[in-house]
Amino acid sequence: MEVDFASIESIERYRFLTSVVVPRPIAWVTTLDAEGRVNAAPFSFFNVFGSKPAMVALGIGNRSDGSPKHTALNIGQEKEFVINMATDELAERMVQTSFEYAEGEDELKAVGLSANPSVSVKPPRIAESPVHLECREIATQEIGGNRLIIGEVLRGAVDDEFVDPITKRIQTERMGPVGRMHGQSGYARTSDLFDIERPKSR
Repeated sequence: MEVDFASIESIERYRFLTSVVVPRPIAWVTTLDAEGRVNAAPFSFFNVFGSKPAMVALGIGNRSDGSPKHTALNIGQEKEFVINMATDELAERMVQTSFEYAEGEDELKAVGLSANPSVSVKPPRIAESPVHLECREIATQEIGGNRLIIGEVLRGAVDDEFVDPITKRIQTERMGPVGRMHGQSGYARTSDLFDIERPKSR
């Protein structure tokens, strides 16, 4: 099958891309609006983007009515956000925060989650999530109905129970992170792992 993206609608491009770019990590983003109200929403158009400096990239489209999503508006106004890890244990509630809530409604309270203060930014962490990346907006590029948001990671945190006390290695496999797969409701667990050694330099 060959697909000419110029000849199909955006929803068809979305379906194609989300069927072949898998699995995708999920950024469960918390922000504050200008009045200090918490917003939480998951995004799978997301990845780490570098380490010198530490950067992440978020792709955020519009709401169904064509208006900007609250996360994008809040980052544009307040310049800060937190990325929290979505885990197997939290997956159902993470998905519930993707609903288009009314402006100012607290998604965390709506799904029975709580907020903890961050250290380097104003938006809170999701208390139940084991990982937090506190970020500051570097730049936002609007292209059509997309917003590419690049953020610098100012501080990272992992719950102590997932850090080996001797080696200080983060035990990612014990956290049970989930990823986004194809289809309207497709997700993947990360429990089926295998190792491939890198080739040695020649």
